[in-house]
Amino acid sequence: MQGLRRVWLGVLAMAIGSFATHAQGPAGPALDGIWTYATMTPLERPRELAAKATLTPAEAADYERQTNERQATTNATAGPDWWDPGTRMLTDGRTSLIVDPADGRLPAFTPEAQQRVTARAQARRASGSADGPEDRALNERCLNWSVAGPPMLPGVYNNNVQIIQTRDYVTIVNEMIHDARIVPMDGRAHGTVPRWMGDSRGRWEGKTLVVDTVNFTDKTAFRGSGEHLHLVERFTRVDADTIEYRFTAEDPSTWTRPFTAVFPMKKTAGLIYEYACHEGNERSMVGMLKGARAQEKF
Repeated sequence: MQGLRRVWLGVLAMAIGSFATHAQGPAGPALDGIWTYATMTPLERPRELAAKATLTPAEAADYERQTNERQATTNATAGPDWWDPGTRMLTDGRTSLIVDPADGRLPAFTPEAQQRVTARAQARRASGSADGPEDRALNERCLNWSVAGPPMLPGVYNNNVQIIQTRDYVTIVNEMIHDARIVPMDGRAHGTVPRWMGDSRGRWEGKTLVVDTVNFTDKTAFRGSGEHLHLVERFTRVDADTIEYRFTAEDPSTWTRPFTAVFPMKKTAGLIYEYACHEGNERSMVGMLKGARAQEKF
């Protein structure tokens, strides 16, 4: 009984300590809440709009109509009834989320990156059908989804993110595959263990939360990146309903220069619901593996 009593006293002490830490409040501006970053604006500017950073209202309406019509027939993941409302329109008529380089395009690959991309494609062709789940991509296995980040990028649905803020930590919970990043704010050094979502550390620069992330794995492959990806995200509260989200990605082994993207996160009264990806994907995974075994017989 004495041992059980000590355990409960320990649990109570941790709970009180956690509450006290949260009650002290964050060190910077409040970012707590649920936000949506849904938008139709693509990461890269379409080549046919190379000279247009923004569209006129009439041009934007025509672009939105054509994009909605195309996606309604080509998106195999979910139909339009699933899409977030913000994905039906451009953000301020912008034609790319990338603001640097000025052409709104990803920088060119380095020769090393071109070789890496070619090697990955050849390996996929050589491996043939998947022998097991481990041969499938991380998103097919419901382990990691690129739009959840880091960095976060808009998709057609599940664009909500919840920020939970205390003095010592900021937690970023994405609706897509319910990923959660716990970002230490106490000045500790980066760890050394590679992770799918990298190793994040946060700090305040005035009213901006800066999250610095390194130590990605080669499985992350953000837009072709490798293990040397260095990501800096900036969350700036610009008004009661808006956070400006800005990220800069750098990987000298992948791109010839860094690039920066910017888009707003809007306050939403909606909730984040469970995204039961793995449970819903079980039949799909079994079907893919059974199909691969069936193909091997021919």
